[in-house]
Amino acid sequence: MSENIIQHTHPIGKSDRLKNNGHQAKVIWFVGLSGSGKSTLAGNLEAVLHHKGYKTYVLDGDNVRLGLNNDLGFSKQDRTENVRRIAEVARLFNEAGIIVLSAFISPLKSDRDQARKLIGAENFIEIFVHCPLPTCEKRDVKGLYSKARKGLIPNFTGIDAPFENPKQPDMTIDTETESMEKSLEKLLEFIGPKIELE
Repeated sequence: MSENIIQHTHPIGKSDRLKNNGHQAKVIWFVGLSGSGKSTLAGNLEAVLHHKGYKTYVLDGDNVRLGLNNDLGFSKQDRTENVRRIAEVARLFNEAGIIVLSAFISPLKSDRDQARKLIGAENFIEIFVHCPLPTCEKRDVKGLYSKARKGLIPNFTGIDAPFENPKQPDMTIDTETESMEKSLEKLLEFIGPKIELE
């Protein structure tokens, strides 16, 4: 980093934005395999929060890769950079007083730990969207597992690239055994107290 870059402090800070918004700002980081239901859960949670008047934004894996991260592939190095950029964007949203719902596979513990560190542990809520690989493959909503099994998509998480289950997530949602409605209900009950101003 250049020694000529100096952080500038502005008169309006995060606490001012929180007071103006009327709620806490958190980064709710959904972790799980492709097809586990991360994006659906994040989108449904945002809809409920939005209708209650909370300031929210969903950062979704595919959407971010279509824009900000369209120069990245799926090597280990690129995956790490993908998560780093997402964490930096989520940190900025958090400073803006927004509740960020981040839906990314983010398969490696080291990358998730770095995201937590960048965003701040007090602002970071890790939700493990648990769904076993066979069930995700059966769903195969995007047809990606089928392509990966045929060798058409290299370095696909769960097939020929690793996925490290979170060992101590803040919450686990089991989308194999629970309905989306039940999952959302549990999530709202857990998240609710954490986004209220004290």
